[in-house]
Amino acid sequence: MDPGTYTLLVSLPASTDVTFGAAGERRLDPGWYAYTGSAFGPGGLSRVERHRRVAAGEHDVRHWHVDSLTGHPETRLDAVYVTENRDHECAIARALNDAAEPIPGLGASDCDCETHVAYAPERETVAATVHGEHEAER
Repeated sequence: MDPGTYTLLVSLPASTDVTFGAAGERRLDPGWYAYTGSAFGPGGLSRVERHRRVAAGEHDVRHWHVDSLTGHPETRLDAVYVTENRDHECAIARALNDAAEPIPGLGASDCDCETHVAYAPERETVAATVHGEHEAER
């Protein structure tokens, strides 16, 4: 599969505690969470299918922070946005952090960003930003 950048849009209907491995436990508010990652290693964007399996409860291994979010029984993977053959992970994450509330210390252990996870109470806040950023990178 081709490499690229992707964003997962995750819904959470009620406040809940989620443990993010070494990053610790966080109390998350109900609403919408966007995680942006990249897949430029072996398998490329097949990583997105792995995230879908975690979200569906078909894969129990928690390797990345986002696995703790998507694999939590209270969350639902709502949408996936993909830009093939372009590495714009940090730019999209920064745009999301400007448009929504950054969740510090999550999903950005391999770069200098504060986070690659953003939160908003309304879906449109994160969805519009994600859609626009991925479209702009095509």
